[in-house]
Amino acid sequence: MRASLIQIAVDPDETVNSRRARAASLVREQQDADLVILPELWPVGAFAYESFAEEAETVTGPTYEVMAKAASDAGVWLHAGSVVEKAADGTLYNTSLVLSPAGELVGTYRKIHRFGFDKGEAVMMGAGDELVTVPLPGLTVGLATCYDLRFPELFRGLVDAGAQAFVIPAGWPARRREHWTLLARARAVENQAYVLACGTAGTHAGVEQAGHSIVVDPWGEVLAEAGPDEEVLRVELDAEKVTTTREQFPALKDRRLGLEVPRRSGGEPRS
Repeated sequence: MRASLIQIAVDPDETVNSRRARAASLVREQQDADLVILPELWPVGAFAYESFAEEAETVTGPTYEVMAKAASDAGVWLHAGSVVEKAADGTLYNTSLVLSPAGELVGTYRKIHRFGFDKGEAVMMGAGDELVTVPLPGLTVGLATCYDLRFPELFRGLVDAGAQAFVIPAGWPARRREHWTLLARARAVENQAYVLACGTAGTHAGVEQAGHSIVVDPWGEVLAEAGPDEEVLRVELDAEKVTTTREQFPALKDRRLGLEVPRRSGGEPRS
């Protein structure tokens, strides 16, 4: 499988509609790819909190419409990054969209772990509560978004659901870039799965973005890594490498926690 990660730059002087059109053009250029990935909240900017309510849309809203046409024109599976979704009850969610080569919406994922602690996304948006995998031809991908990368239990759950690769759109800040690359490699190694982590370039509401989109194989080797500016990464993925890695070094079979293992507190004596 050939994958393209589009590390699009978010410029505060560019309109949302203009950026949608530009992203669609970049998707159409990836006709030799099987899977194309865009970053988190690229239409509005992951840190542009004051614009979330105004730019909120349904999952089949303006971003979907533009991306569906682009996916169909290019004939690719498209992870269209995430949008500010406005649900029927008015709740906002950070929601990822996955489209087929026919432009059909085949998967959505509402970000489970919201960033901001007591402000921003953490208080403005609802939390998702479902793990989502999407079977692509030859490869099952598990969906996560940005801050989710810090929570390994989510990825264990995706592995249990059959994931062989993780697609992680993000708007990761430059000041924590070392965490980004470290955690991407850790999630790959501990789950023996591909990690395709696509970030943004540019600046969101004054927050400089890390860029450095990265693809890591199931053994933890970095296959490709972008720089800080707008860039497209192109990589080849081999689903068989997931199988052979898990067979040759079967660490996942030795898992204990999360299974039916008796528990006791540290101060209790063993029987």
